[in-house]
Amino acid sequence: MPARKFLLLFDSIHDVLRAEKLFKEHSVANELVPVPRNLSSDCGMSVLLDSDMETIVRVLAGVRATGIYAYDGQDYIPVQIGSPE
Repeated sequence: MPARKFLLLFDSIHDVLRAEKLFKEHSVANELVPVPRNLSSDCGMSVLLDSDMETIVRVLAGVRATGIYAYDGQDYIPVQIGSPE
């Protein structure tokens, strides 16, 4: 599957930093960014990355994202794990 931009939201900054570390360990480029105003999260930071859903699920095993959104450069579209991208 081709890589797409995804935005991942978490409950705490601890989970954000843990996810960032896991993505770096697996050579998945990522960036910490503020949570967009139109999305809600208990934590003010999120992870933006170019990847595919299979890689995200594999790398984040054990870390619970509270939201995963596909990002097309303009809109954030909610993605359910296990659904087609």
